[in-house]
Amino acid sequence: MKKNPVPVYVHRFSFPPEAEDENHHVNNVEYVRKLQEAAIAHTRQNGWDPEELHERGWTWVVRSHFIEYLQPCRAGEEIALRTWVANFKKIRSLRKYRFVRAADGAVLAEAQTDWVFLDFRQGRPVAIPPEVLAAYVVVPEEEERNIQ
Repeated sequence: MKKNPVPVYVHRFSFPPEAEDENHHVNNVEYVRKLQEAAIAHTRQNGWDPEELHERGWTWVVRSHFIEYLQPCRAGEEIALRTWVANFKKIRSLRKYRFVRAADGAVLAEAQTDWVFLDFRQGRPVAIPPEVLAAYVVVPEEEERNIQ
């Protein structure tokens, strides 16, 4: 293991003004961008740069996203996007996310991404290597409600 893994990563940001759509709230596409950004930041925090994965011929790719929007978000609001790994399977991992407005603690959206581990040179899924698995702590479902 390269570092002590951080089970829940907090990605702090605010959406820029151009993220708002004609309804005057942050467009759904912007949330998807932040899902990927937070996942990559968490992976870096835990000791794996995407560049190093690529040097080994590996990468993560998205199989699916699910997002449930609970409250609207406006540009400029400080957001704490919490992300964690919910499970590992042989070639896949489920990552979950919670968008929380810092000012009042309101949960704006919850999401999950099903990631697939890939040998990108062959374009095929491969088993997640032990050294990559060791970089994460799986957060059990019963502990998710405690993630603020």
